[in-house]
Amino acid sequence: MILKQLCTILFQILHCIQENMVQMSYNSTYIQQTVASLVALPIIYIFLCILGLLGNILSHWVFLRKIGRKTSTHIYLINLLTANLLVCSAMPFMSVYFMKGFKWTYSSVKCKVVNFLGTLFLHIGMFVSLTTLSWIAISRYATLMKKDFSQEESASYYEKIFYGHILKKFCQPNFARKLCCFIWGMVLAVTVPVIVYYSVVELSQENGEKCYSWKTEYGASISQNARLVGTAFVDSCFLVVLLSYYSFVSYLRKIRKSTSITKKYSIYCSVKRHLLVIQFLLLFCFLPYSIFIPIFCALNKTNDSQQLTYLVEIKNFLICLAAARSSTDPIIFLLLDKTFKKTLYNLFSKANSPHESS
Repeated sequence: MILKQLCTILFQILHCIQENMVQMSYNSTYIQQTVASLVALPIIYIFLCILGLLGNILSHWVFLRKIGRKTSTHIYLINLLTANLLVCSAMPFMSVYFMKGFKWTYSSVKCKVVNFLGTLFLHIGMFVSLTTLSWIAISRYATLMKKDFSQEESASYYEKIFYGHILKKFCQPNFARKLCCFIWGMVLAVTVPVIVYYSVVELSQENGEKCYSWKTEYGASISQNARLVGTAFVDSCFLVVLLSYYSFVSYLRKIRKSTSITKKYSIYCSVKRHLLVIQFLLLFCFLPYSIFIPIFCALNKTNDSQQLTYLVEIKNFLICLAAARSSTDPIIFLLLDKTFKKTLYNLFSKANSPHESS
């Protein structure tokens, strides 16, 4: 039965590939969709969606229901998980877009719904998660630095103000809630009008254009500029995490010879490891996309359909890589967060205890 279903799915995929190649041969003005985006991207998005929904829903439930006293870091993580769920909800729309986009015209209702909801959910979730990751890095850095600099006699007045009062805010749960609400409001206020304009105005006159086309992938002037601004935003978030990490490392080197460092060394190493993981995630998942987008915008004037195809597909795979981070966060929590790990261990221990007793 399972083998029969797999054969049916494979037949449908091969049929879509054949239709796609035939249709592209009739009209060379459309960018040619290859097997990589027609088959690989839909499968990857569905896999990431299942993995991300299961992991993020479980993590969300643990943080909301099983952790009583919530610190500022837990509040940031809850908002990060909410943004991850929004990204995961965009993945089925992205998968359908790559599988069926060459069949639909942009004026069709199916194309507009899939394109609008997929783009909206994906970008809102990614921008919120990026900003939240930056606040997590600042919060982890501030948790230790505020204690040391507010008590150090050698610290200057400005260092005590900055580390003892300003950074202290990021460690307060009430401030974390307000900051997260501000993040969602800001991202919604900026992203929704741009995507609505892109979907309703910029592509409204493309009645004969295919849903998967150069116009849809590249957009017009407003969405192009918004894409560059979003790229700069990604770079700024990466810079915040980078500065937090290296500031902490330089401070750790400064006090390495202190007699009290032995008591705090494990805590310092834990914070350092957390900041390093956040930095690596941004570096691996988001930085390739932010580097490629200016190249994508600079090379769009070419008339070479083969080059346009490669540019579009590289961009789409890099977006998929950026979205994949939302599905891997629960694994990161399990590896790094002791409270999360302990809570899950207690849950599974209670679930297995009746079998052990019997």
